[in-house]
Amino acid sequence: MTDLTQLDPRAKAEILAQAMPYIRQFHGKTMVIKYGGNAMTDPALQKAFAEDIVLLKLVGINPVVVHGGGPQIESALKRLGKQGHFIQGMRVTDDETMEVVEWVLAGEVQQDIVGLINQAGGKAVGLTGRDGAMIRAHKLRLKDQDDPSKEHDVGQVGDIEVIDPSVVKALQDDQFIPVVSPIGFGEYNESYNINADVVAAALATNLQAEKLLMLTNIAGVLDKQGQLLTELSAAQIDALCADGTISGGMIPKIAGALEAAKRGVKAVHIIDGRVPHSMLLEVLTDQAFGTMIRAE
Repeated sequence: MTDLTQLDPRAKAEILAQAMPYIRQFHGKTMVIKYGGNAMTDPALQKAFAEDIVLLKLVGINPVVVHGGGPQIESALKRLGKQGHFIQGMRVTDDETMEVVEWVLAGEVQQDIVGLINQAGGKAVGLTGRDGAMIRAHKLRLKDQDDPSKEHDVGQVGDIEVIDPSVVKALQDDQFIPVVSPIGFGEYNESYNINADVVAAALATNLQAEKLLMLTNIAGVLDKQGQLLTELSAAQIDALCADGTISGGMIPKIAGALEAAKRGVKAVHIIDGRVPHSMLLEVLTDQAFGTMIRAE
């Protein structure tokens, strides 16, 4: 990656001039960013991410961060002598695991992100789905991908019933940056662990976001030969799921991205969070990073 501090003034001015049309186009628009993978665990990438979020806010774009925390949850479970278990990319969540999920996501991870953004000059506020009654959920009924007549019990994993983004909008209007932990609540005040990709996609849809950006640990969606697929349609996604090219944890990510595209989010991008400032380059330059999902 080029060190911008070593560029001469003319080159710096050209970079800023190239960004101007995008700043003008996206001014006042909402962008939902799913934050996960290496970008959450590498200190240099954490710093770059926080700086990018603050810069987007400063130029008039409204970022909303939805974060995961898989590695941190795994680490906490191991300290308690528990082994994480997944079915079709979903974490099986019993009562004890749910307690760990809540204090790791809504405590440790969320506050780390809020602190990084505030340190970079922003004003971040942490939320869970309980705040402002934002994410009402019910128990997920996970159908077997090979045999739809069979269901898997994944415990306190939630399926979103309704999202009320009022609290997010109120924070945006007051120039705050919302940081959302993917925890919902049920009819009897029970907590649900919800896949962060699913929450990000649903929130982007409800906010009618201009973009949904999903940071991953890979360059994007890859074909069987390991080549990057820069754009995918619904039909292509179905075919890639059927032949196993898209599998495991990528399934909910792609499904959520496609659903958001179908429901009005103008652009959905799966981008490489291992590249410093990849999010900023995607939003404010002509460079395309990762895979764009389109409804048709």
